[in-house]
Amino acid sequence: MSTSTAGRSPFTLAVSSEMVFLSLPPVERVRRLHELGFQVEIWDWTKHDISALARTGATFSSMTGYVTGRLADDAGADELLKTAAQSIPVAKDLGIPRLNLHGTGLGDKGLPVTPCEVVTGTMWLKARDTLSRLADLAEQHGVTFMLENLNQPVDHPGTPFGRAEDTLALVSSINRPAHLGLNLDLYHAQIGEGNLVELTQRCLPWIAEIQVADVPGRCEPGTGEIHYPAIARALDAAGWQGVIGLEGWAATDDELALQRFRSAFTL
Repeated sequence: MSTSTAGRSPFTLAVSSEMVFLSLPPVERVRRLHELGFQVEIWDWTKHDISALARTGATFSSMTGYVTGRLADDAGADELLKTAAQSIPVAKDLGIPRLNLHGTGLGDKGLPVTPCEVVTGTMWLKARDTLSRLADLAEQHGVTFMLENLNQPVDHPGTPFGRAEDTLALVSSINRPAHLGLNLDLYHAQIGEGNLVELTQRCLPWIAEIQVADVPGRCEPGTGEIHYPAIARALDAAGWQGVIGLEGWAATDDELALQRFRSAFTL
């Protein structure tokens, strides 16, 4: 099945290899996405054969930029900085420019390793300090760390700093977009926040990457309530031409899901 469409996409399109072609081994998923003309996202690099991924010839958009750690307490922040530093050489080996972060480490099924129901003012200040240190690390090594928003009602209950409003407040307060940006996940933002076009406009100066899936179900665009073509037109009108990544499951057929994703962001 061809994924070509008429028109053009002003964006660079990437796909998470962790969520499509699941019948294939991880390296073959990456190779298949590369053959179809997409950049590739991976998650936990410790679970991959990095040398084998490098041999696929794929272009990688992003990866998880830490192994363990947390933003908002001293021990967790030190652990986060340590494993972020360990992640950078892996990113360099694969040519990955953007490394993804969350408010706390995620365990099985995306649940926070250290759940948090109430985020205090002290935690906000510590999180900002930790992110500033990460921006220093990123500048030293020529990469960009991204802070991703995660929804709490459905997928990630108890994750601190999960709302897009939270990630925007933290990242914009540091205001070093070359080295610390937003991974603005519109699937997560739709759940409990919504108003996605206006949200992207407010976040625009700090967006390092955008991720998408539809609601409900976390499948490809066109399977739920989000009208992604309107978001694509708004981003294009604003002059944004960065990476948009599909981080969603295929509703039925993998190649059909990729065709729908490409079509939603083709103008």
